[in-house]
Amino acid sequence: MPRLRSRAPAAIAAFTAIPLFFSALMAASLALEKPRVVQWTSGGHLKTTWHDPSSATEVRIWLWALVPPMLLVLAGFAASFVPYGFYVVCGAAIVDALAVTHRLDRWTAHHTARFPNGVDLIPASNPGSNKFDPGQWEGMAQSTSLSLEHWTIGIAVGAALVSVALVVRRRWFARRPPAPIPPTATTGGAPAITPLLELETADSDLVRGGRPGPSRSRPGR
Repeated sequence: MPRLRSRAPAAIAAFTAIPLFFSALMAASLALEKPRVVQWTSGGHLKTTWHDPSSATEVRIWLWALVPPMLLVLAGFAASFVPYGFYVVCGAAIVDALAVTHRLDRWTAHHTARFPNGVDLIPASNPGSNKFDPGQWEGMAQSTSLSLEHWTIGIAVGAALVSVALVVRRRWFARRPPAPIPPTATTGGAPAITPLLELETADSDLVRGGRPGPSRSRPGR
């Protein structure tokens, strides 16, 4: 079984997946969202109305938006078992972000064509209720997706640079431990013993001569 080297790749993958998801959501909306078109003939003329997108279309948009961040999280989990996995997942986040927006201009143009009255489905001839002109919401969605893409790439690049700086600091600028003190050489003689307690011998019966002190008479003398 592969050995887990670090949880850092999975952590940075989950963090960068947040802006990536919202970037993918904007891109998926531009690529997949379309109104429900109803057409009929009246007085020999073809009439067309546009209604809000169906629930199935909304579900497709959300599911496709979840694909890029889920792939990034899986890449982060797999990178936790390989050497230099942190840098691998940072590179994967950059590639994933670029892939999400690689056809953003085309998707923006197609979305604008599918909503000729704007996303509010209200024609510009009704200024009292019209909120979005054709292409106005698409331009905001495109800029938002690109901005979130830049945030994703910036987080990945910044995390990689911080990791490199920590490695350099630990390897070349870390404080070195002091050199160990060599042991003192000993000779072959007996070690000197320092007395810790000096016996009081002033009144001892064992020590007499040469030291003044009161003499004691023993019984029987």
